[in-house]
Amino acid sequence: MRVGMGYDVHKLTEGRDLILGGVNIPWEKGLLGHSDADVVVHAIMDALLGAAALRDIGRHFPDTDPKYKGISSILLLQRVGKLLEENMYVINNIDATIIAQKPKLLPYIDTMIKNVAQALHLEENQVNIKATTEEGLGFTGSMEGISAHAICALTSIQDLMGDDRSVPSCQGCCRQQAPEGQED
Repeated sequence: MRVGMGYDVHKLTEGRDLILGGVNIPWEKGLLGHSDADVVVHAIMDALLGAAALRDIGRHFPDTDPKYKGISSILLLQRVGKLLEENMYVINNIDATIIAQKPKLLPYIDTMIKNVAQALHLEENQVNIKATTEEGLGFTGSMEGISAHAICALTSIQDLMGDDRSVPSCQGCCRQQAPEGQED
């Protein structure tokens, strides 16, 4: 099993939509960023890429590339899912926490979970997203920004395959040859 963690933060600003977990949340401010600035999806992507030792989202989706300007982070998450498949990883589970003083996020959490699960072809019980405040402390508490943490566990498909080469008596074959005329 491989474990990865991710963290992201974006500044709150007027004139932008607030997108979290692929949900457009009606509020007076949104998050500033090159893409849709979905901090929880960004943290999840970094956790997944980190667990697979595939670097980070900045390497795969640089904010200097105009093709990612305003792009949906859910679309980027789908690309990360394909990258994991190409590298033969299976996602066991994801757990994420959004840190925001406001707005209240509870009404949107189930939809966020559904969006992330669908993007990665997972069951909803493999994804957990929750929200908390910092009791008015720090940049999230003063509503300057929103941050998110995520952790995930992956399994390499190669680790799930039996490999008899590690058994000294096998010498690289799956079964010992039975003497002629005898069945296994």
